[in-house]
Amino acid sequence: MLGSKLKHDAPPALLQARNLRKTYHVGDQVVHALDGLDLDIHANEYVALMGPSGSGKSTLMNMLGCLDSPTSGSYVLNGQDVSRLEDDALADIRNREIGFVFQTFNLLPRYTAQENVALPMIYAGIGKADRMKRAEEVLAQVGLADRMDHRPNELSGGQRQRVAVARALVMRPSIILADEPTGNLDTATSLEVMELFADIQKAGNTVILVTHEEDIAACAERTVRLRDGRVESDS
Repeated sequence: MLGSKLKHDAPPALLQARNLRKTYHVGDQVVHALDGLDLDIHANEYVALMGPSGSGKSTLMNMLGCLDSPTSGSYVLNGQDVSRLEDDALADIRNREIGFVFQTFNLLPRYTAQENVALPMIYAGIGKADRMKRAEEVLAQVGLADRMDHRPNELSGGQRQRVAVARALVMRPSIILADEPTGNLDTATSLEVMELFADIQKAGNTVILVTHEEDIAACAERTVRLRDGRVESDS
């Protein structure tokens, strides 16, 4: 277990999963999507999660992102055990602590890039002027200062993913979770997006991405491979 290898004076993990289990019932069958998984991820790490279909990586991503709760085991995020929190409390933590980036971008077609990026701040009750100013800042950060007024259909795939990354950054989260973020992009654009994630990590964020592509995982500093709901290797 990784935690046992850490030095005694090492800071506590930003994310700490212990004996994490998630069980689904499909008809008469019991499916163990996570089967006693242990994992530590520290602040400012850049981690790729890999594994074959059915290995549990998507289920683990949902757990780490507070989108779902485990059947048993514990998950401590930034010092708080979130394993048993109610939905409203989980939603609040998601909005404050975690920025999500998805393969399909999930942008609203009638909104400009700036308006799409500002959306998470509406849920946080931030006023419009402050929302627009912060959205402008993060769009400049991802190299889209000149595309703020463009709608998604006026942007390339790489630009749309940069808007999605900006939206993930807008609430200043401690963690960026990216689920197959290059799945809809060509090779050159994929590498540009991965360079952007590297810049985000260097700026102080923790970056966790799910991918099935070895060349994309190689951009991360650490690769955790899952099989049958457990950590198979961690390098």
